[in-house]
Amino acid sequence: MGTPHFAVPSLQILLENGYDVVGVVTAPDKARGRGQQLAPSPVKTVALQNGLKVLQPEKLRAPDFLDSLYDLGANLQVVVAFRMLPELVWTMPEYGTFNLHASLLPDYRGAAPINWAIINGECKTGLTTFFIRQDIDTGHIIFQEEESISHTDTAGDLHDRLMMRGAGLVLKTVRAIEAGDPETTVQPMQGQFKSAPKIFREHCRIEWDRPAEEIRNLVRGLCPYPSAWTEIKGKVYKVHKVGISARDYRDNPGEVFTDGRSFICVATADVPVELLEIQAGGKRKMTVREFLTGNRL
Repeated sequence: MGTPHFAVPSLQILLENGYDVVGVVTAPDKARGRGQQLAPSPVKTVALQNGLKVLQPEKLRAPDFLDSLYDLGANLQVVVAFRMLPELVWTMPEYGTFNLHASLLPDYRGAAPINWAIINGECKTGLTTFFIRQDIDTGHIIFQEEESISHTDTAGDLHDRLMMRGAGLVLKTVRAIEAGDPETTVQPMQGQFKSAPKIFREHCRIEWDRPAEEIRNLVRGLCPYPSAWTEIKGKVYKVHKVGISARDYRDNPGEVFTDGRSFICVATADVPVELLEIQAGGKRKMTVREFLTGNRL
């Protein structure tokens, strides 16, 4: 069960290692691009290439979907980047249902663990497989692996590394379940755990009265998607890359200093931030030097 690119290597590694994948559950086709043509999810594309049966339910409690899922006869369900499952789905197989989550649980439970780990300036995160239970991301842990985060990593960089490592952890987990009941660890339910809620537009706006390092982490954690943003001369621009500036510039947070040709600095709560890559609505991503060639500040 999965939908985006993050889930594809996990499906592929099970097929490559001879496991009988009796079916794939993924999101319904969505309209994409300028022509708004219906397009399959990345997981569906790979499933069809391998001749697998595909289910695309609108509602996971729909009787026709539940009947089709039961008829597949799966004895184990593997979930990677999919929706929250109702109990009658995750309890259906003989060996249960496990999920691959891109954090070291119990920290960063939620929809966007990769983004929030970078936004919060973490130096490490990881992967967890766990048996699904009623409360989201709280089931008994099967395996965990750590992954370092460098100070230059973007969410895209970390996503790609965890995507590939996650496939290996899925395979390891399936083999452990196949070999017998794997040892599991109960997650603590009480404590100060960091969360990873779904990211909305308001989370992405750069607040220039924050320290420069926090702003840089926000931009890294939202790159390449959904992207941090700010306003320049009343227009909204996505900000894909910033740096901590060495220029001696102090002003009220949000005030801009530029030579009009090669750099744009913005004052923050402490040292200035230098914009490096930005993107206007409907335009391609540009370096600041390219932007200033056609735009006066």
